[in-house]
Amino acid sequence: MSADSPPDAAGSGPGAPAWARRLPVQLTVARIALTPVVMALLLADDGLALRTTAAIVFAVSAITDWLDGRLARRWQVTSTLGGFLDTTADKLLVTGVLLALVADAHASPWVAAIIIGRELLILGLRAVVAVSGLVISPSWWGKAKTTVQFAALVLAILRPDVALGAVAAHTVALWLAAAITLVSAIDYLIKFRNEVPAAG
Repeated sequence: MSADSPPDAAGSGPGAPAWARRLPVQLTVARIALTPVVMALLLADDGLALRTTAAIVFAVSAITDWLDGRLARRWQVTSTLGGFLDTTADKLLVTGVLLALVADAHASPWVAAIIIGRELLILGLRAVVAVSGLVISPSWWGKAKTTVQFAALVLAILRPDVALGAVAAHTVALWLAAAITLVSAIDYLIKFRNEVPAAG
């Protein structure tokens, strides 16, 4: 599922075999479990071999973000728990990698503050929306934010010797991700402002 997808109502998936009902959540749990692995690889050494391994593990984790939601919807085994775990897994993965990159001085603390701050803000707003019984549909900006964040973090992990002018390409990518993250937050706030008062 997308990081900005709202939790779905529980689905029975009567025709799905037992393993199919479990697989989407297992993929999500795997994404959570792989987060400290990527962090450990990034913090262990600055060598190319470990960075490449970290990038591969991160990319596999990011792919499960797309795969678990797709399988859950196809097999009609979506659930509130699955939606919560999916959203949490995405945020843990992005936050963990950002913190490791900041710790090694390969990402700006400002970029991390914008991205992590946005996720905390939206988590809080989602709780308010849930209490109101509303569902705010994910926007194009929210989906773009997730994709750009994942791509920028892969670049930041690998840090290829490519520059745009005087600035490293991965640095530009991280700031682009932060900018889109900020725009997606504003988009969500506008929707939140328009929807929640109407319910009250």
